[in-house]
Amino acid sequence: MLEAQDYSLLDFGSGRKLERFGEFVFDRPSPAADGITPSNPGIWRDATAKFTKSSGQSGRWTPAKSLPAEWTLNCGDFRLQLRPTPFGHLGVFPEQQQNWDWIARQVRRHGKRPRVLNLFAYTGGSTLAAVSAGAEVVHVDAAKNIVQWARRNAEVSGLEEAPIRWIVEDAATFVRRELKRGNHYDAIILDPPSYGHGPAGGTWKLGRDLMPLLKGCGQLTQENRLFLLLTCHSPGYGAAELSACLEDAVFGRCQSGANTRRLSISTSDGRKLDAGVVARWP
Repeated sequence: MLEAQDYSLLDFGSGRKLERFGEFVFDRPSPAADGITPSNPGIWRDATAKFTKSSGQSGRWTPAKSLPAEWTLNCGDFRLQLRPTPFGHLGVFPEQQQNWDWIARQVRRHGKRPRVLNLFAYTGGSTLAAVSAGAEVVHVDAAKNIVQWARRNAEVSGLEEAPIRWIVEDAATFVRRELKRGNHYDAIILDPPSYGHGPAGGTWKLGRDLMPLLKGCGQLTQENRLFLLLTCHSPGYGAAELSACLEDAVFGRCQSGANTRRLSISTSDGRKLDAGVVARWP
C-alpha cells in the first residue's frame, strides 16, 4: 500500500495532474482531467519536472529542479524503482495500489501457494504483491526492457529468489502456447493497453483481441479458478462493458459474481480523478 508520505495526488485540471512521488513532484498530462479547473493553481510552479508531449505518445521532460536518474518508492510489502520515461510514465500507476491489496487478500485466503499468471505485467507491482502474499507468478510482458525493470524491482524488494518466471512475450501468443502445453493457473491478472506491439512484430488491439484472450484465460483457469483481475484504461470501456467482456468470455453468462467499478485516485481534500475501470472475480 502506498502511504501518504510516498505518494499523493496534489491537484488536477486543465488536462493535467500534479503528483508527488516521494520527494519529487511531477506535472503530467491526464485526459481524465480535461474540462476541470485546478483547485490550487499556485502549487503547480513547484513541480520538480513537467512532461510535454511532442509527437504521438512520446515527449520530453522539463526539469525545474535536480532530478535523479532513478529513485525507489516504498509500496508496503515491496519497492519499485521509478524513473522518467520518454512516454511520460514513471514506472508505477498509483491507482493499482487498490488492486495490489485485493490480490494479496485473494492469495492469502487460498491457504496454499497459488499459481498466478500476470499478463501485460509492466514493472511488476501486481507480481510483487502476489509473491509477497505467498503466490508463485509467471510475469509476461512484450517489452524486454520493461521485464528487466520488473526484475530489478524484485531485487530491490528483496524478492530476487521469489518464485517468479520472467517471460518476454506477446500475451495472446503466450496464452495460446500455455493451452497447447496443457498448463493451468489458479489466477490471472491482466492490464491490457488500447494498442501495443509484441516482440515478434505482432500488434495488439483491445477491441479486436481482448475477447479471444479472455476466453483463453478462462480455459487456463477452468480447473481451479481462485481469482481474475482485469483493468482497462481505454475510452469506450466503462464498468458495464468490461463486466460484459469478462462474464461472456470466461463464464458464458451474466451474474457470474464479478465486481466491476471505476478506479480513481484522490486528493487530500477528497477530489477524485478517474483512472480507468477494474473487473474482479469473485
